Amino acid sequence: MGRLLDRVGAPDNPLQGIALDGQLSPALATARNPVAAVDKPEDVGFWTPGAWGPAEDLAVGAFTAVGRSLVGSRDPAVAQAAQAAAFAGGVRDALAPLGKDGKPTYTPAAAYPQTTDAFPRRLAGFAAMLAAGLPIRCAAISAPGAYDTHANQAETLPKNLALTCDSLLAFQRDLEARGLADRVLTLVWSEFGRRAAENGSGTDHGAAGVGFLLGTRAAGTMIGEFPGLGKLDPDGNLRATADFRGVYESLIGDWFGVDPAAILPGAAGIGRPAVIR
Repeated sequence: MGRLLDRVGAPDNPLQGIALDGQLSPALATARNPVAAVDKPEDVGFWTPGAWGPAEDLAVGAFTAVGRSLVGSRDPAVAQAAQAAAFAGGVRDALAPLGKDGKPTYTPAAAYPQTTDAFPRRLAGFAAMLAAGLPIRCAAISAPGAYDTHANQAETLPKNLALTCDSLLAFQRDLEARGLADRVLTLVWSEFGRRAAENGSGTDHGAAGVGFLLGTRAAGTMIGEFPGLGKLDPDGNLRATADFRGVYESLIGDWFGVDPAAILPGAAGIGRPAVIR
């Protein structure tokens, strides 16, 4: 997504890519164009050491104004600092209508799971950001819980998966209720699969993972197939029956309308499955 935003994004829009974890997602790392890390829209704020009361209230606006006035500085260091101040203030201003004093001013259009985990609240906030018409192209978010389940897998993995799935269902229903469903696709993926054999009371990292594409525009077809447990690879992994990069190629070309060869190395030889209708 970072390479995509460098290709189709804008140099003055930090909201085009949003990491919904409060820190930059590696998938959104760009080389040129700005992106933002936003935990939840109602939580956007700035710490101003040594300032409080009226001074703190005025500080961020003042820094933003100074930054905007110096963006064109001939001094590269000043220009970079000014741009950062301008972007930060712009993100705060854009999200201000969605929260006040750390509390949301928006109402989700679906019932999200009630939990202490931030995942469903982040999705609810993201749906509100989309409904507000912010110039968002793509976003990244980490699923709840820990998936490195070497131990107690039978207890922890189903709980984590249930919260993930219930939250994503609520997010999809939220989008549908807001009339946004045809504009949003959600790709669920993991950076590692599972070994077939147990490792203690869980399973080890492995190859041949699974991904899901959610949304009203998703084709609803299966790419690849379950390879079975009868013939594992030499390391005890399930054998991959489809190249995950083909899904990326389809999303880049058919959803974003960009030549995949410009974004994905070796795209010409991967194959492009139909995942969007």
